[in-house]
Amino acid sequence: MSDMLKTQEDRVVDLKEWAQRWDENRIGFHKPQVHEMLESKIDKVLAERTGVRFFFPLCGKAVDMKWLADMGHSVVGVEIAEKAIQQFFVENNLTYSEEAVPAIPGAKVFRNSEKSISLYNCDLYSLTSSVVGQFGAIWDRGSLVAINPRDREKYASLIISLMAKDCRYLLSTLMYNPELYDGPPFAVPGEQVHDLFGERCNVEQLLSENVTEDRHRAWGVNYLIEQLHLITPKIC
Repeated sequence: MSDMLKTQEDRVVDLKEWAQRWDENRIGFHKPQVHEMLESKIDKVLAERTGVRFFFPLCGKAVDMKWLADMGHSVVGVEIAEKAIQQFFVENNLTYSEEAVPAIPGAKVFRNSEKSISLYNCDLYSLTSSVVGQFGAIWDRGSLVAINPRDREKYASLIISLMAKDCRYLLSTLMYNPELYDGPPFAVPGEQVHDLFGERCNVEQLLSENVTEDRHRAWGVNYLIEQLHLITPKIC
């Protein structure tokens, strides 16, 4: 790890703090429209497949989930803040049901009436492939960059365990000078993406764009680069 990144390596945001951000509506990370990088690269993710199962780690109330479901795909998300899940269904005018998840004590799953969107309200690391199966696609925007930096290897192991053989994992990461802002979102350089996934997966960088806005400058950073990676399992 570079000396620069060491400034964030011990930073910890607990689950209560994330839930509190939703309760207080401190959700500057939420995008009210479909993410333009997902929209521009959706053909690369689908690879001519229909009815793909998508996984959204730390899904919040991303409108991307309804967009994909409306295209005929199914979505499974996980989110610690129940408020975010409820807002997703209400704001998208979706009728939904709620039930317990026997395999995960205290967890609930919320589903729309068509059963095309299932959102788990629990700790991300409680999910396993025995509970949710494996996925043909993953859209990770605001998840790897949100988890505590010390948990990245555990996170990568979980994600890889949820990838089907044909999975196409689209990962958005952010890079800025971490000495100027302690996160979250945290800085994740491209070389760390290779370190985390490169042994088991092919990693291709699709985009690298300067996305700096005034709200980012308010964090104290002078640039914010968003990078998009396509990660696919290596064929054994």
